[in-house]
Amino acid sequence: MIEQMPGTEMPNAIIFDWDNTLVDSWPVIRDALNTTLTTFGHEPWSIQETRQRVKKSTRESFPGLFGSEWEKAVDVFYARYADIHADAIAPLRGVSEMLADIQSLGIYQCIVSNKRGDYLRKEAETLGWTSFFGQIVGANDAVRDKPASDPIHMALAGSNVLPAQNVWFVGDADIDMECALNTNCLPVLLRALPPEDGEFDRFPPHFHFNSAEALCKRLRKM
Repeated sequence: MIEQMPGTEMPNAIIFDWDNTLVDSWPVIRDALNTTLTTFGHEPWSIQETRQRVKKSTRESFPGLFGSEWEKAVDVFYARYADIHADAIAPLRGVSEMLADIQSLGIYQCIVSNKRGDYLRKEAETLGWTSFFGQIVGANDAVRDKPASDPIHMALAGSNVLPAQNVWFVGDADIDMECALNTNCLPVLLRALPPEDGEFDRFPPHFHFNSAEALCKRLRKM
């Protein structure tokens, strides 16, 4: 039996990252983060700094930023985030159409994000996207957060799909590609910006799509 090359056949499932893969959330994240940083006597971050440094969940990144006060910092961050996120989150261009298109193909879709799960699900509900996803898994929902394998298994639970090369993990950052490779899924980069030199040396994407429409075109050709 001849095995198919990875990425040449229709995926059984697509796992999506959330922030800045499906929705534009950098302004909201930066606002909440800078509120937290200044509250604890740190300098605020530029938007570029925020993009480069915000990847892990708060429970994994805040101890290094805020030391023994990290749990208080988490409370400040999410208090500010809760005030502004529901009205400020906006879908990226073509994403609503992409999700509907993938659903029509019968491909299982789910979310694995390092945003706290309750906020993540509220945003999906606000956008009217909940029905697209079998599972919406955020930070603190699993024992460990992305890039660990725990949220992947939780997101695929009940789908009869196991992590494998015919499962795409679609995200915008190296931590998404790392998570895909940790679980033997196919790493797929979805963002307008091309990879920077050295950005994905350790965790290279199998595909890079510069738009939701480009990803759909690839699926339709399979």
